[in-house]
This record gives sequence, C-alpha cells and structure tokens, in this order.
Amino acid sequence: MVETSQTRSERRSIPTRLERQNPLTFVAYVALLAFVLWSFQGAGWSFSALVSGGPSMVDFLSRAWPPTTERLPQLSTALLETFQMALAGTVIGVILSVPLAMMATRGLTRPTVLGRAFGASARLLIAFFRTVPDLVWALVFVISVGLGPFAGTLAIAVDTIGFCGRFFAESMEDVEKGPGEALTAAGASRLDTIFCAVIPAAMPSFITTSLFALEKATRSSVVLGLVGAGGIGIELKVAMDFFDYQLAMTIILMIFALVLVVERLGSIARRNILEGNSQ
Repeated sequence: MVETSQTRSERRSIPTRLERQNPLTFVAYVALLAFVLWSFQGAGWSFSALVSGGPSMVDFLSRAWPPTTERLPQLSTALLETFQMALAGTVIGVILSVPLAMMATRGLTRPTVLGRAFGASARLLIAFFRTVPDLVWALVFVISVGLGPFAGTLAIAVDTIGFCGRFFAESMEDVEKGPGEALTAAGASRLDTIFCAVIPAAMPSFITTSLFALEKATRSSVVLGLVGAGGIGIELKVAMDFFDYQLAMTIILMIFALVLVVERLGSIARRNILEGNSQ
C-alpha cells in the first residue's frame, strides 16, 4: 500500500491531548508544579521522619490495645451528647440557611439597587461563615456563652449556614426556569413563585445537602470538644494528656462507629430520595 503525503502527515501529527502549549501556558504549568513542590517543603514533608516514626506508632498501638471498657457508660453519654450537638446544630443551621440562600440566589431578589445590595450582602455573609473554621467559631462561642455543648451547637449551626447556604443557593439557581416564569406570567408574586416552583424543584438537593451537613457536623463535633465545646472530644483529650491510650482507643473506636452509622444512614436516605425523585 502506497503511503501518501497526507497519510504521513496524519501519522506524524501530535494527538490533541499532547498538543504543544503556548509559552505562557507552559510557564504557568511549570510555576504551578514548582509551587506544589515548594508547598511540600514548607509543610515539612519528610520520608525519613515518616519511617523513623513507625516504631512510635507501633508502640502506641501496642499500649492502646486492647481497648478498655471501664468507663463505657460515661463515654456513651458523652458520645450521645456529641451527636445531639451535631443534630441540633445542623437543624438550626439548615433552617436559617434557607432564607439566607433565597436572598443570595441570583434571579430571586428584585432587580433594584436595594435587591442587589441584599443579594451581595447575603453571599458575603455565607462566604464569611464558610471561610472561618468551625473550631474558631467554637472558641468564640466558648468565650461568649461558656464551656459546654451549647457553644458547640452554635458553632456547628454557623458552620452549617455557610455550608448549606452556598449549595442551597446554587441549587435554586440551577432549577428549570420554565415553571417559575409561567407562574410569574400568570400573575403570581415573587414569593409565590419561590415557594411554589423554585424550592419544590430544589428540595431533593436541599435534603441531600442537609444529610451531608449532618455527616460533616458529626465529625466536627468531636473536634469541637477539644476546646471545651462539649461532647466526647474532651474525654479524648484528657485520655491522651494522661497517656491512657487504652481509653483513647475506646473513644476512637466509638467515634468511628458513630460516624460510620451516620454516614451509612445518610447514604441510604440519599439513595431513597434520588430513587423517589426519578420515578
């Protein structure tokens, strides 16, 4: 078979995925790679330290096993308090997220100067709640309301507002515009359009996002206890401070079981919601 010049040209051509980048893009990729490598250096990444720390980890595990069951009733009460913090904070945060997300959703507020100002303020507030870590919120509320689970609940609620507010707003922005436009053309008010067309269409996403928020809050509530915001976290801190590794292992396994159960129930609920919505 005679190879034509066109065939040779096609054979020599570089595939699309290997196309040569322009110099500016190439320099950007090199700079990004250099920044990643520099970040590893700044983070103190060391394979030698990782290897040399292996015996210490083995020593910890040998001293932590088997877990103790001496304080299991008290730990169970603290674990229940941890989940109560997560559940109450998530419920409060989800409820407060809905009106804030409505104001932050582009297209739902009135196209006036005041409406745009409300929308920008709501988006800025959601971003602020989401940017500040929940551990910082816990420290703030421990100072304001004192030690205990109430401070942790408030911290989780604020963190949930930042988490759910963003995704709720995005869900309402992504809904099909047809039903809402039809209601508006029929003379429905803006609130009627939101509650009768936008929110029902976004409700499956609201529910799945709320379940994700509960899973996130369950993990966070453990860490919040380390700063005095209630729950089982303070028990873990005390156990580690007193080198009671068997008790610490018991607490770690209890936390693992709680998070596993919450995530499993959340997965089942999300699957049922998605299946019901597709029917």
